[in-house]
Amino acid sequence: MTLGDRDRRALIILGVALLAGGLIYWLSNSTPSSSGESAKIAPVDSIDRAQKRLATLRKQAATLPGKQAVLRQASLELSEREKGLIPGDTADQAQAQLVQVIKRVAAQQTPPLEMGQVELTRPRSYGSAYGLVSVSITLTCRIDELVNFLAALGAQPELTATEEIRFGAAHPKQKTMPVRLTVSGLVARRLIPQQKGLPQL
Repeated sequence: MTLGDRDRRALIILGVALLAGGLIYWLSNSTPSSSGESAKIAPVDSIDRAQKRLATLRKQAATLPGKQAVLRQASLELSEREKGLIPGDTADQAQAQLVQVIKRVAAQQTPPLEMGQVELTRPRSYGSAYGLVSVSITLTCRIDELVNFLAALGAQPELTATEEIRFGAAHPKQKTMPVRLTVSGLVARRLIPQQKGLPQL
């Protein structure tokens, strides 16, 4: 079998093409190209970025013990203050406890103060973490007895505050006057019922 001129030319072209392809492949793998150089430069850039990030993280980690100490101190202070919340499983129980606090303080006065009418008001929210229960009471006492009573009420461990005081007509001979006093106590937010459609105060 003999090869014609046409076949010989085709084999020569095929051989040259294979040789040129192999040479190009060998050159591309053995000599650094622009993409290879950029690949070699990229790790240097990423190492610099990693070192900067590491320095930033070290600075943040150095401040962490101080932040944790502040958080622990704040948590201790908060738990100490929250011991003064009026206890109870429901808002009604908390109001009953508030009435007991007021009665206890009134009984400790000299002479003991007698509470008249007691009126319970609707519990309401106080910020996003707490609630308020309020009680209105009536007393008949002298002004100095009222001042002593309010001072003793404010000195109790429970977190209470006087919201409103109304004075009636004084009795000149007895030097007493009727007083309507509204006292509020701080409770846990979970005791306050959610009111649908109304924004929480």
